[in-house]
Amino acid sequence: MGFDGLVAPAELLGRIARSEVGGVMLFRPNIGNPAQVAALVAALRKSSPADAQLVVSVDQEGGRVQRLREPLTVWPDMASVAAAGDVSRTRAVASALGGEIAALGIGWDLAPVLDVHTNPRNPVIGNRAFGNQPEVVTDHALAFWRGLHDAGVLGCGKHFPGHGDTQSDSHLELPCVAHGEERLRAVELAPFAAAASAGVEALMTAHVLYPAWDSRMPATLSRRIARDILRGELGFAGLLVSDDLGMAAVADRHPVEALVVESLLAGVDHFLVRGPRERQERAFSALVGVAEARSDVRARVAESAQRVSRFKSLLRVPMPAPAEDLPARLGTAENRTLASSFPRVAFLTIASSPVADA
Repeated sequence: MGFDGLVAPAELLGRIARSEVGGVMLFRPNIGNPAQVAALVAALRKSSPADAQLVVSVDQEGGRVQRLREPLTVWPDMASVAAAGDVSRTRAVASALGGEIAALGIGWDLAPVLDVHTNPRNPVIGNRAFGNQPEVVTDHALAFWRGLHDAGVLGCGKHFPGHGDTQSDSHLELPCVAHGEERLRAVELAPFAAAASAGVEALMTAHVLYPAWDSRMPATLSRRIARDILRGELGFAGLLVSDDLGMAAVADRHPVEALVVESLLAGVDHFLVRGPRERQERAFSALVGVAEARSDVRARVAESAQRVSRFKSLLRVPMPAPAEDLPARLGTAENRTLASSFPRVAFLTIASSPVADA
């Protein structure tokens, strides 16, 4: 779940305590100064039952999408990092970035971006991608993921099966990637196939239509894409995460009750519902109600619950460091020097996406 404000609402803490919420994602409205973030994360995590620890996550990619900024290190975009041509430096960036969010008790970074940026008119990916060649994206994205692991932080590759060749933003409307299957497999799918083989623990779906595979449903809701291709063909065994179910690409077409059930049946295990509270409660009630009535939904819930449990067993980040210790761990001279060592490269985009300001 996501929420607004610098302090966790009492009702959210109650839902966490009742095991109705398994994860909380921090967005820009939740972030003030480091001591405040550390206190917020501690309050969220302490509200969780001992046998069902809470996952706290954040979008900390670098570049346009990094929720935590100064006094933490402000990292360059990943196009610029990869342009240096050294996967060891990419890994070092992720290790340093991961170390800073780990100091705040955040154990899951929804990165790296696995999209291949092949459309210069793409308004939402651009320099968030590591490059415009699948081999470059694969090498640097996996290096980034391994760097997060060096810091004890889990990663999440996104946006399956590829958001790099869209001309619209799924926050605002439903994009379509109209390439044929041969091209999709050679370019868009290639980094995700490599990530599945490498053991990446989580992937996020794209609210994007791929008519070569499914002419009706975007990837988040498509059994052909999420179940048959990702699980069946690529052998992905990790956690499949939905992009925010409040984004216009899906929310303008389906009520959240249908979204959460249909994405579950498609193969999604973990649902991101940023807000408002009423939408979150409707989504939870829909899952419970349909599972009580249908054995196929109960079976999918049980399957996903096992994946969630395995994912949580991988969490290693301790509780947030004491406030007095944070200045020595955040925005260090070493990290700032590393961040400033990458010349910027230009990836043309035609507009600024809401994701950068969320």
